[in-house]
Amino acid sequence: MKHCIIAKYTPQAYERRAELLSRIREIFAVAGEIPGVRGAEVYPNCVARENRYDVLIVLDMASEALPVYDVSAPHRLWKEEFGPLLAQKAIFDFEP
Repeated sequence: MKHCIIAKYTPQAYERRAELLSRIREIFAVAGEIPGVRGAEVYPNCVARENRYDVLIVLDMASEALPVYDVSAPHRLWKEEFGPLLAQKAIFDFEP
């Protein structure tokens, strides 16, 4: 399964997007160590428009790994550090 997190920064956080992208990649670099998670990829948006989200995080995992990911250190860090920096967030899961 692919677990996708699509996020839009607050205006203040958007100004720091390059720095934030580096930190997001650092947080999710260890995702493959979570049982059932094969890895994660982080993509910045390449179009700067008001109606766009700013970053996409795609985790490749077994569907039964979702509860394990939910209590993992990367998920906790993502929520603690980036929750206050986000204006919007959407989650989308699919089977390729």
